[in-house]
Parts: sequence; C-alpha cells; structure tokens
Amino acid sequence: MKINRLIYIISCLAVFSTFTACEDYLNPENISSSNEAQQFDSTADTFTALIGVYNQIIGDDAYGQRLNLYYPQSADDFKISGDFNCNDRRGISTYGACTSNPDLNKPFLKLYSGIERANLCIKNIPLSPVYKTGSAAEKALMDRYLGEAMTLRAQFYYDLIKNWGDVPMQMVPSSDLETVYLPKTDRDVIYDKIIADLAVAADLIPWKSKANTSNTRITKAAVKGLRARIALARAGYSLRRDPRVMAKGSNSEVYYKIAYDECKDIMTSGEHSLNQNFEAVFRALHDNSEDAAKEVIFAAGAFGGNAATDSKIGYFNGMKHDDNSNWKGGGNVLALPVYFYEFSKYDVRRDLSVAVNKVNNDNLSELLTGALWTDGKFRKSWTNVTGTSQNLGIDWPLLRYSDVLLMFAEADNELNNGPSAQAIKAVRDVRERAYAGNLGQAGTIPTDKTGFFNYIVHERLLEFGGEGLRKYDLIRWNLLATKIAETKQNLTNFLNGTGKYANVPSILYYKVSPYDKTKTAQATLNGIDIYVPAGVSREDVFYTPTPGTAPSGYKTINWRVAVNATYINDPLKGYAQYFEANRKELLPIYNDIILSNYNLTQDYGY
Repeated sequence: MKINRLIYIISCLAVFSTFTACEDYLNPENISSSNEAQQFDSTADTFTALIGVYNQIIGDDAYGQRLNLYYPQSADDFKISGDFNCNDRRGISTYGACTSNPDLNKPFLKLYSGIERANLCIKNIPLSPVYKTGSAAEKALMDRYLGEAMTLRAQFYYDLIKNWGDVPMQMVPSSDLETVYLPKTDRDVIYDKIIADLAVAADLIPWKSKANTSNTRITKAAVKGLRARIALARAGYSLRRDPRVMAKGSNSEVYYKIAYDECKDIMTSGEHSLNQNFEAVFRALHDNSEDAAKEVIFAAGAFGGNAATDSKIGYFNGMKHDDNSNWKGGGNVLALPVYFYEFSKYDVRRDLSVAVNKVNNDNLSELLTGALWTDGKFRKSWTNVTGTSQNLGIDWPLLRYSDVLLMFAEADNELNNGPSAQAIKAVRDVRERAYAGNLGQAGTIPTDKTGFFNYIVHERLLEFGGEGLRKYDLIRWNLLATKIAETKQNLTNFLNGTGKYANVPSILYYKVSPYDKTKTAQATLNGIDIYVPAGVSREDVFYTPTPGTAPSGYKTINWRVAVNATYINDPLKGYAQYFEANRKELLPIYNDIILSNYNLTQDYGY
C-alpha cells in the first residue's frame, strides 16, 4: 500500500510513547514495539495505549502553546506582539498567514497523530480478550478507556475543523484503509459523527466523584461539556467551501437541544460549581492542583520540562516579567487596550484578565503603556519556577463550569425564543461572581431573545479573556468581521479620546512599588502608587482625565496616548490588518501537507 507523506508521519508517530509525570496514569511502561493484539490484552497495557492518545493534546504543538496561544489570536480581546511576518505566529494573529508558515505544520500533524492513536484504541479495545475473560470491573475499566479515546478523537477533530474547516475524516487506523489519499469531508458530517460518538462515550465514563482522578483526565462532565460545545459549533456559522460564505449549520434546533441537555445534566449533577474566588481557579492551574469548587472540568496537563509534554503557558503569554527579574517571561500576548475598558471598575475579572502592570528588572511592580498590556490569568511568578526556564508546567483549562452555564443559557434562549428563568439565573450566577461585594452594580439581564443573546456575547468576552475561546465564539455567531470592524473603530476612538473613552487619561503618574507574588492581581495593581488628583477616588483614576502637572517624585507613563495610528492600521503592526470576511475565518493548510496528498485541496482562496 502506498503511503503519502502525511499519513506516513502520522503512522510513525502512532507508536505508544513513554513519558513520565507526577501522576501514576502518566507513567506507562515502554512497549512501543508491541503489536496491536498484545497492546490491548490487559487493562494495564490498554491504559498505556490510552496515554499515548492523551499525549497528543499537550506540548508546544497542541495546548502547550500553538493551539491555545497562537491560533486564537486575534479577536476583540488580544493579539500577538511584534511585527507582521506571514511565516510565523504574527502572521496568524493578523490573519495574514502564508501557506508556508511552519506554525501551521506540526499542530495539524499532531492532531492527526492523536486521531490515529485514538483509532487504534477504538478498534482494538472491543476486540480485547479482557471482554471475554476479564472481571466485571475490568470490563468497566476497558469501557472507560474506550470512552476516553472516543472523546479525545472528538476533541482532535473539533480542533481541526475550527481552524481549517473541512478536513479528511479517518475513523479507522491507517493500516485498515484501502487508500490513505483521503479527500476532505464536509465538517457537518464529521460533527455528526463525533457528536454521536460522544453520546456513547458519556455512558462509558464515570462522573468525577466516581472517577478518582484529577481534572487532566476525562470524566463524564468533560464529555458532556465537549459535546455541548461541538453541538453549538454545528448549530452555528462556519466558512463553507462552495460557495465560500459564512453559513449556518442545518437543523440548528436539534443541536441547540443537545447542548441544552448536556449542560443541564452537568448543572444538576452536583459534581462541579463556580468557585466564588475567580482568581483561585487560575492559581490552581499553576501548580497542577484543582480549585476547591472543581470549576475546571477538564484541563490539558503539562509536565516534564520539554516541548513534547510541557507548556509555555506563562512564559510566552501572561503578565510580563522583565529579563533580569527573578522570573523572565510573559508579555507576548497583548491585550487590546479597549478590552480593559469593556470591564466596569467593579468587575473583579478586569485586573486578572488584563495585566496593565509588569515586574521590572528590580523585581518591582510598575505600570505599562496602553500598547503593552497583556493577558493576566497566567503569571510565571505564580509558579515555583525562576530563572530563564520556558517550560513552567502550567495546565490549560479546556472547559470550565462557567462555560457550561453560559452555553446552557445560550441554547435555552435559542430554543425558547427568549430566556427561561433558569437561563437567566445561569447568567446571573456568572455575573454576580464577577461583582462579588458590589452586586448592586451588576446590572440587569435582558429578557428578550436578542437582548439576552447580545448580553451573553458580551459576558463571554469578559469571562473567558485569554482562554482561547473568543475568536471561535465570534465565528460560530458570524460576528468575527463585525467585531473586528467595531474594535478598529473603538481603537480609533481610544486614540482620539472620544466617545466612551473621552475620560480615559492620556497619561498617568506613578511610582514603582514592591511586588509580592502572593497578593491577588487586584491587590498587586492597587499596590502601585498611582497619583490620584484631589477629589478623585483611587478606583476612578483610570476613568478620569489626566491632571496637567506631574507631581514631584512620580514617573509618567503613556496610558492612552501610547496607542497611535500605527497600532491600529500599520501593515507591520496593525491589529487584524489582513482579515478578509468569507476567507480568513479559517487558516490555510501547510503547503507540504497539501503536496503530500493529491486528493487534498487548499480552498478558501489560499
């Protein structure tokens, strides 16, 4: 059988890897030379094979860097730092990626490697002698492994579709194919298959309370949450090949109902809840622990200090720590300055989601110009890693309970032509967590269908900043082009100090202050000595025009005036400069992958 380059690479990668970690389930023995039958002849060996599937969701080419930090940029919240280059991450962030961009290569291949590994598990687990001679407990364990493999395969296909649209669908191991030169399959066909698979998987995998495992292992809630997310994508818009337009999926109500049911099951299970300490959810990810409320339902693990299994979360992205500080890293994912001003001053999410300060070379905290604010939910100084290390072992949250609540509310609104009381409560729970201590400032939730939908659109912007969801939300709502245009106008108004930015200070005066990594993000910002004019409260200093004279002893920082026309529209530095509606909602496939398969087409005008 002829094997093209793509499938050959995938097949070579499909042997079951050996790697180590702090948890027992990440310590398989090395049996990569075993044949398929031997690989699945016991629960222990099958588990080793399953870990080979999990291995493909982590590392630099998956949710350790590229899939979660590069690909989701830019929406109306963040962008990648630096000047445009079509052949690197900045080309992706500006919607100007070339087909020769190497950052498009390995993630695509890694996802198909994960599919290959999952296919081997899905084929061979039902054929295992454990099903014939094993105990009831062993059979249940094998069923769980089967469900996990099906769930991971669904995640891999979802990642492929949301970034590349229609892709080849392979549901059996490569060795079982008559030809490996597979053409693209319509994404709705793939969606329907994996949505059906996830329904089966949910019956095979226990809830967390019965699973006795961490949140880096799939539980029933993770399956149901992923099924809801994929169902909403199937119901929503995506860029089609022929004709090349954004079009809504067929039979949307069917998929809204799937999302509604799955989210409701999670909500009524009692297994997960909102952590009333928003920051604690993210702090826990920095030491591979779980937040007290188990809000993070599923996370991509990170370990080992290497590119294959660890992550650069907190080193590539996150709050900036200057090179000669105790913690070198962060600062490459920049918050759009107008994103900071989407939050009210009472919203506890603001100072965590957007870091307007950094740690300087003297390990002191200081303000940044408005053009250099970063995502702030991840901070190298929150880990135990110092020095120049790039691999920090920070887990990535793939699914949080707040997402379940907001997906439920969105589906409910669509099905009922307006929100039910339960949907309104789900949104209010998320909103009131953000306004803890200031519930009177949380505002009123609309009760009409359009108003409620728009409220969810905005609430998801505030809740999930820096978590890699926003661009894909905007695509499935067919709002990406609209929000990019709105954001460019907002940036222009910000530059000019007009409209809702009329009272944003052009500059601020401040003194560097001690940095204490044990303090909250809000306390860290409040600890910086910012000059407050007479008659102005500290919390209003970001919303009050600059006083005319610099006080003695204070530094000046360009707050609003750091954002100029170059920041918005320059060919090298501009925001989303190369976006084109009905084309750039998807990425091109790396050219060598196209050349490896004569049935694979580029499409979407690339």
